[in-house]
Amino acid sequence: MQPKNVIRTLIKNKLKEMTQEEYKSKSKKIFEQLCSTSLWKNATTVAITISRGNEVDTYPIIERAWREGKKIAVPKTYPETSEMVFFQIKNFNELESTYFQLKEPIQTICVPVDKDQLDLILVPGVAFDKNGNRLGYGGGYYDRYLEDFRGETCALTFEQQLVDDIPLEPFDIPVQMIVTEDQVYMC
Repeated sequence: MQPKNVIRTLIKNKLKEMTQEEYKSKSKKIFEQLCSTSLWKNATTVAITISRGNEVDTYPIIERAWREGKKIAVPKTYPETSEMVFFQIKNFNELESTYFQLKEPIQTICVPVDKDQLDLILVPGVAFDKNGNRLGYGGGYYDRYLEDFRGETCALTFEQQLVDDIPLEPFDIPVQMIVTEDQVYMC
């Protein structure tokens, strides 16, 4: 099994090879697959990150959620305490750029959302295996947050981000479902 840093580099390089047309087409297919799942249909409050770089495009997902009357909660991270809090956003103007070009809620105008109010968390990551194990960006925010989360979890990822095995730590929390452009994997 390859070390985490090697997997991260390999996957990031694979994603850089995608053309803009491939990226748009695959993101659209993932969006359509997600919206057909019962996890999506049953959720009233969805936690999701604002995509950047080569991550699956989440903007159309958020817009669809608003059209369907769902609440959207976006994470704000606090590196000094390694904590993450979700805030409801009602439009994209309620976001600000923070470190690493992240788009996060402006906490002075957005309302925090309690963990028990979240029905579905769309968990980001660099790589995943088909058992739902994930390799994140290295901050550990989601593993800490998901530790006592009782709702549903799902990852949106491109097929080229799937690997055979993810090196696991005792605190790693797998997702329940993975949605790619080709398939929905129940984990």
